[in-house]
Amino acid sequence: MKPFEASGAFAPMVPEGGDALRRLAVKSAGATVVFGAAGLAVQMVGTVVLARLIGPRDYGLVTMVTTFSILLVSCGGSSGVPDAVAQCERIDRTLANNLFWISAGIGALLTVGFASTGRLLAMFFGEAALVPLAAGLSLTIFLTSLSVMHLALLRRAMLFSTVARIELVSKAFSVTIAIAFACAGWGRWALVMGACALPLSTFAGSWWKCRWLPGRPRSAPETGRLLTVSAHTYGRYSIKYISSNTDNLLVGWRFGAFALGFYKRAYDLFALSAAQLVSATALVAVSALSRVRGDRAQFHRYLLGSIAVLAFLGMGIAGDLTLIGKDLIRLLLGPGWEPAGQIFTFFAPGIGIMLIYGTHGWIHLSIGRADRWFWWGFVEWIVTTLLFFGGLPWGPQGIAVAWDLSFWILTIPAMWYAGEPVGLKIAPVLGAIWRYIAASLLSGLTCALLLVHMAWLAGMPGATGAAMRVAAVSVSFLCLYLLAIVALYRSLAPLQSLASLLKELVSMTGQPSDAKADAR
Repeated sequence: MKPFEASGAFAPMVPEGGDALRRLAVKSAGATVVFGAAGLAVQMVGTVVLARLIGPRDYGLVTMVTTFSILLVSCGGSSGVPDAVAQCERIDRTLANNLFWISAGIGALLTVGFASTGRLLAMFFGEAALVPLAAGLSLTIFLTSLSVMHLALLRRAMLFSTVARIELVSKAFSVTIAIAFACAGWGRWALVMGACALPLSTFAGSWWKCRWLPGRPRSAPETGRLLTVSAHTYGRYSIKYISSNTDNLLVGWRFGAFALGFYKRAYDLFALSAAQLVSATALVAVSALSRVRGDRAQFHRYLLGSIAVLAFLGMGIAGDLTLIGKDLIRLLLGPGWEPAGQIFTFFAPGIGIMLIYGTHGWIHLSIGRADRWFWWGFVEWIVTTLLFFGGLPWGPQGIAVAWDLSFWILTIPAMWYAGEPVGLKIAPVLGAIWRYIAASLLSGLTCALLLVHMAWLAGMPGATGAAMRVAAVSVSFLCLYLLAIVALYRSLAPLQSLASLLKELVSMTGQPSDAKADAR
């Protein structure tokens, strides 16, 4: 894609509303979810293979460093700049040049700065091995900053399938590199090599697909405003990240690298199953909602429909993984990772509500109120941190329960605060989700009781027993969950709506994928 015309104006055009925008958003979301699911599969394969090649202590040591480095990666522009570019009314070559060089400059400075902090990390955690690891992982900061603007331009053109392909190939390349070095006996350094390979391949793919070479920066009036929006978004991300990673700091500091390795594997599987759905659709949703924000009725309809679909999927996933989590981890990670399975069982009940909670950010960004999202982050930080400290005496399992409670406590206040500027009330949000929560709870309790009365299945040892329980419980839960939804709605409407959406996604598979074709 050549994003700019000879005049310097942004070239690709997308529809501003109506059925054309809906079709484009649905197709983009479908492509993103499909490629996101493939990316999830790649990550799962990597997790399974690497868990058999690298021990919990090495994972724990790398996590001690990435807890800080990932926050700085986002400071280079990966959080903030894409959202600012997506929601601004117009962008030209000059503005893009400025944003690129600002992101790259910040990334370079943070890379050098973080590489020199290894000794501080080693002193805090009491692990001398963190000094060289910090230097190696610092490269991910600068490499990530080089692709931020190119990816943002592709997304602004609604070329989400192109971005999804780049991300999928990059994940596959990263996992392949990590596994290759792990097989060669590099241990924790295999994880470092994989982490560096991800932004490197993303940089190559984004520059190949977005045929734009940044020019020298010049004065542009909009630069300051977009940097303000980016700062608010990044500030919100930073607060969210700090509150979300306080658990890693507490577990690593209090219980050591081994416990952190088990905890991090459990958390990663929890986050992958939940966040993949949100991250795969968030930018599509924000882009679509931004274009209908002037029509409140249509805005509410799009948003509530999206929340209902996430509740349908999320509550089903949460109920099933709560029941099969321990056996699933046994199958995926193999012997020696049993503590991670126990921790994951406590994480799983929060997956569904985590998906729903994430949608409050869609509202803030789509209406251009990243400042309100930033201030809400302080509330989230305070509540989550207090819950973490409350759960600390019960070890990593207590921290996992604190995670679940934070989402259940914060969701309703967050949706009320985010929806206030656009007149979104809480009652319609509750109406869109409560039946799925009830269906998941009823189905989960029923399956748990059935398993108690099937002692022969519950007592089967080894991987064979775990596989049989996973299959039997999952099928039983799915049937009960769908029946409960139909009973609570007294209608097949939710199932028909989901089937209709899936049919529409499939029917669009063969259509042209670029935004210009959809805009005609």
